[in-house]
Amino acid sequence: MFERGVAPPVVTEELRVSRKSAYAWHARWREGGVEALRSKGPSGPPSRMKPEWRVWLEKALEEGPAAHGWVEDQRWTLPRIALLIARRFHVRFSTAQVCRILHQMGWSVQVPVHRAAEHDPQAVERWMRQVWPNVERQCGTRGRGCSSKTSRDRA
Repeated sequence: MFERGVAPPVVTEELRVSRKSAYAWHARWREGGVEALRSKGPSGPPSRMKPEWRVWLEKALEEGPAAHGWVEDQRWTLPRIALLIARRFHVRFSTAQVCRILHQMGWSVQVPVHRAAEHDPQAVERWMRQVWPNVERQCGTRGRGCSSKTSRDRA
C-alpha cells in the first residue's frame, strides 16, 4: 500500500489498525522497504517443546490414555497430557502451554456428549410435542418485563 502511495491514515482505516501502528510501519518501510515489514517470527524465547518431542507426543496421544496408565476413563485432559510430557521429558508445562502446543500440532478440544443413563428419546419427543408448546405460550402472555428488579418502568 505504501508503494502505491497510500497514506498511513488510509492504511489505518483499511486495515483497522491504530494510527501509531500505521505510522510505525510507514517509517520502517521508508527505511528498509518491504523487507523491513516482514515478520520476524514469534516474539519471546523459543518453545521448550522440541519438534522430536511433538512427534513422540502425537503417537502417545493416538495410543490413548489407557496405554499410559489411565484406565478409569478414556479421555485425554490437559493435566494428563502435561503429566505425560513431564514423565517422558522431565519438563513441566502449564495447562495453558499444553493447550497452545496441542493447537499448534493441529489437535482441538473435543467435549464428550454427556447423556443421562436413563435418557428416553421417546419421552423427550412426547414432552416437546405436548408440554413445551403450553410452556412457550404462557411465557409470551406476560407484559413488558425488565431485566433488573430495581429499575423503574419508564414507558
